[in-house]
Amino acid sequence: MPHLILASQSPRRRELLDQIGIRYTVQAADLDETPLLNEAPLAYVTRIATEKSAWVQSRNTSHLPILAADTTVVCDGMILGKPEDEADAVKMLLQLSGRTHQVYTAVSLRVATEHWHTVSITEVTFRQLTMTEIIAYWKTGEPVDKAGSYAIQGLGGVFVAAIQGSFSGVVGLPIFETASLLERVGIKIGHD
Repeated sequence: MPHLILASQSPRRRELLDQIGIRYTVQAADLDETPLLNEAPLAYVTRIATEKSAWVQSRNTSHLPILAADTTVVCDGMILGKPEDEADAVKMLLQLSGRTHQVYTAVSLRVATEHWHTVSITEVTFRQLTMTEIIAYWKTGEPVDKAGSYAIQGLGGVFVAAIQGSFSGVVGLPIFETASLLERVGIKIGHD
């Protein structure tokens, strides 16, 4: 029996739930994730995670808790989403090169009429990147569906000089914060 419904198709979020022994079923939300005009990054990730869990709850007859998350990369106060194309990815990676940026991951948990949410914010510092490296990285295909055009748990990890905060939050689901939310509804990590 699953403990919860994961409102995400992300293989990274599934791997992180597997890692902490949570059984789940997947029902991804289908919504427009475009930021609103002048929407602040914190408000944006919180809204998207909350809307994902609400979307799945509204289309589900199960009484299982619904867990959703959203991750965004923030540099100079700007949201860096998934790249539209190679040029967009190059622009983002050049912006991150040799600098520190933030990764926000919001987590939303719903059960019946109750809703909780939290946000993990992690500082990530990139080393200086060359254009040759950036183009080669794009050609691997890894940046295509990643916020900020990189995956810290993959090849993109070689760009990271330092991290302060939650590694799993940068991957897409902060384990500490998620475990704290799940304990509220009686789901213990690593237990059946």
